[in-house]
Amino acid sequence: MPFKIVRNDITKMQVDAIVNAANTALRPGGGVCGAIFNAAGYDALEKECSKIGHCPTGSAVITSGGKLYAKYIIHTPGPVYRSGNNGEEILLRSCYTSSLELAYSYNLSSIAFPLISSGIYGYPKKEALKVAIDAILSFPQISQIDVYLIVYDKNAFEISSKLFSDVEEYIDSRLIVEEPYRSRFGFDSFSFSSRNVPCSAMPEPEECQADYCTSEDISELIKSMDKSFSESLLDLIDKSGMTDAQVYKKANISRKLFSKIRSNPDYHPSKPTAVAFAVALELDLDSALELLSRAGMTLSHSSKFDIIIEYFINKRNYNIFEINEVLFAFDQPLIGA
Repeated sequence: MPFKIVRNDITKMQVDAIVNAANTALRPGGGVCGAIFNAAGYDALEKECSKIGHCPTGSAVITSGGKLYAKYIIHTPGPVYRSGNNGEEILLRSCYTSSLELAYSYNLSSIAFPLISSGIYGYPKKEALKVAIDAILSFPQISQIDVYLIVYDKNAFEISSKLFSDVEEYIDSRLIVEEPYRSRFGFDSFSFSSRNVPCSAMPEPEECQADYCTSEDISELIKSMDKSFSESLLDLIDKSGMTDAQVYKKANISRKLFSKIRSNPDYHPSKPTAVAFAVALELDLDSALELLSRAGMTLSHSSKFDIIIEYFINKRNYNIFEINEVLFAFDQPLIGA
């Protein structure tokens, strides 16, 4: 189940269905709605919507995709934002759930959403984004549908100018050109700097604290070294005092994906997923690197993504939404979902 947040024109998405942020009368409108009508074929889509006639806020109906790449258009009217105390969040969440239920009933394998109600309906973009992500990840059959959330501009991520400047300066002070190194084990995430590093700068190996190592010591060391990412993650969760659900929700990971990780000791995560768990567990940098190493990964100063993650861990800022705001602002993959 890839759930991805991308910047794109939703009418260009090559998926089974795109979602139209409609009005309750299913009439052509402005913004995303107008763009979809124009791209699909204005007259034909208007005629099809007129036959349906009406759709309540938070519900969803389906029409053909007309001239779009998508085979279908799912229309869902979002709530008009007033104060946030009039059930807007419940209605907005229902837009995503109703659309996904409709897609699932039609056996669709992929769907693309806009950020519903965040335009002329006035829903604050940052809050709309959180509702969208949570509603999508909470859908029971999410593992069976590829979901894309289309964010057309960066305004959904309200990053402060100070935070942007701090991260930009942090990146500039650390970003180096590195040459990738592929080991005989197949890992290509480790690298050597193209700059010369004096021997004095290299870390010293840890000294043995005892005069000799027993066979039991060696056995325990081997067991520790052989732990997979999944096994290490579960150990860290046990030590954290948090429940599984608290961790995967904090990591912005679906229950389905977490169940897959828990049941498969050899599960190999994507880097955004592995990093998300390190953030959710609030690991320090050394511990985060240790967890990543279990999946054959590390953090490199040749990658903006890695440097941004390092910045937040060093600042002990484990707010995954704020991290994703910054990653999005620098055109990097988001962590978690």
